[in-house]
Amino acid sequence: MEMFLHAAQLALDPWAVGAVGLGTFIGLVFGSIPGLTFTVALALALPITFAMDSIPATGLLLGTYIGGMTGGSVSAILLGIPGTPSAAATVIDGHPMAKRGEASIALGAAVVASVFGGLFSLLVMIVSVNLVSRLAIGFGPAEIFALVVFGLSTICGLCGGSMLKGLLSGVVGLMIMTVGMDQIEGVPRMTFGSISLMQGVSLLVAMIGLFAVPFIIEASSGTGGAADARATRVRAEMPGLRLLMSKGWLMVRCALLGTGIGAIPGTGGAIASFLAYDHARRMSPEKASFGKGNLDGVIAPETANNAVTGGTMIPLLSLGIPGDPATAIVLAGLMIHGISPGPALFMNHATEVYGMYAAIVLAYFWVLGLQLAGIRLFVHVLKIPRELLAAGVLVLCLIGAWSVRNSVFDIYAMGVIGVLAYLLVALRVPITPIILGMVLGPTIENEFRTALMLSGGSSDIFLHSPVALLFLGLAALVIVLQTVGELRLRAYKQKVNA
Repeated sequence: MEMFLHAAQLALDPWAVGAVGLGTFIGLVFGSIPGLTFTVALALALPITFAMDSIPATGLLLGTYIGGMTGGSVSAILLGIPGTPSAAATVIDGHPMAKRGEASIALGAAVVASVFGGLFSLLVMIVSVNLVSRLAIGFGPAEIFALVVFGLSTICGLCGGSMLKGLLSGVVGLMIMTVGMDQIEGVPRMTFGSISLMQGVSLLVAMIGLFAVPFIIEASSGTGGAADARATRVRAEMPGLRLLMSKGWLMVRCALLGTGIGAIPGTGGAIASFLAYDHARRMSPEKASFGKGNLDGVIAPETANNAVTGGTMIPLLSLGIPGDPATAIVLAGLMIHGISPGPALFMNHATEVYGMYAAIVLAYFWVLGLQLAGIRLFVHVLKIPRELLAAGVLVLCLIGAWSVRNSVFDIYAMGVIGVLAYLLVALRVPITPIILGMVLGPTIENEFRTALMLSGGSSDIFLHSPVALLFLGLAALVIVLQTVGELRLRAYKQKVNA
C-alpha cells in the first residue's frame, strides 16, 4: 500500500501530469489527421523523454498512445476519413450521423465509449495480467489465423445489398495488400518489374485514398449538395446520460472483446473494432439502421479499439512482447529508462508499474476533458463550404500520404486507389469490405503460412487446436447464417413484388 501511494504521488506531480497532458494532446492531433497516426507521434515523442524521469517519460508515451487511439474518431465522424486504421469501422455509422446534424452526439458518445473501454481494460489488466498473458501467449499461428478468419467472416455483414459485391470488394482489399515483397520468402509479388511497387501499398495510404479522394472529387465537382445542406445543420448537443447508460452492457461486452484481442500479439485495434461493430449489429434489434447512422455503430468500435490499449499492455509488461508498432516504441521508452518488462518487472520496478497505471488513468481524464471541450469547436468544421473543406483535406492527405514513408509513390498510390474507390461507389459496391480485407489480409496470410511451416505442410495443425476449431466453426456459422438470411430476404422481396 505504501508503495502504491508513493507511485501515485510521483504520478500526480505537476510535471508528470503535464507530461501526460502534452502526450495526450499530441496524440489527439496526430490521430485526427489522416496519415499522421499515433505511431508517428510516438516516434517523435520518444526523443523528448530521454532527459525526463521514468514516470513522466512513460506518462508522455502512454498519453500519446491513448490520445492517438481516441483521436482517429474525430475525422472519421466529421469527414468520413478515419485518422487511424482503428477508426475505420467508426466511419460506417459516425459519418452518416454527422451528415444529419448529429456530429456532436456521435463525437460525445465516441469519447465516452473510448474512456470507458480504456479504463475497463486497465482494470482487467491490473487484476488479471498474469492469467491473461498466459492465455494470450498460448495463441500460436494456427489460433491467430482462425481468429482472423472469424474476423474476415464479418464481411458478410458489411456487404450492403449484395453479398456478391461485398465479397468481390473484400477480394480487392486482399489483392491490394499482396503487392510488394513477400514478408516470408522475400520475393516480389505483383510488382510488374516496378521498383516502386516493391515497397508495397501502405495500409494508411490506401485508407486515405479510399475515404478521402472520393470526398474530394464529389466536393470539387459540386455533387452531393443535399448532403451538404444536411451537414450544415449542426447541433452542438451532447448525448444524454440516460442514453449512454442504456448502452452500458454493449460497452462492457465490446470492452471485454477489445481487451482480449489486444492481449494477443499481432492483432490490434482495427480487428477489434470491426469485430465489435459486427457484434453490435448482430445483437441489435435495429439491424437495418446500421450503416445509416446508428449510435451503437459508433460506441461499439470506439469502446473496443480503446480497450485494446490496456490489452496490449498485458503481454508488454508481463512478457516483454509488444503487440504492435506503437507498443514497440513504448517498450523502447521503458528500456531506455532501465525498465525491462518481463516476469520480474513487478518485483524490480513495482513503483514504476503503479505509476504507469496512474498515468493511464490520467491520460483518459485528459482525453475526456480535451475532447469534450473541443466538440463544440470540432462540429463547426461541417459548416465550412465543401469546396474549401475539400482543398484543406487534399493538402492534409498529400502531407499524410507522403509522411508515411517519405515516398512520392505513396501519393500516386493514394490517387489511383481513390479514383478506384470513387468508381466502386458509383457502381454501388461497398467500400468497407475493402478496408477489412486490407487490414486482415497480411495477418491471415502470414499466420497461415507460418502455421504450415511449423507443421511441415500439414493442415492438421488447425484441427488439433480446440481454439482454432472454435473460431473456424464460428466463422462458418456466421457465413451460413448470413447467407440464409439474405436468401430469405430475397425470397420475401420477390413474393411482395409478385
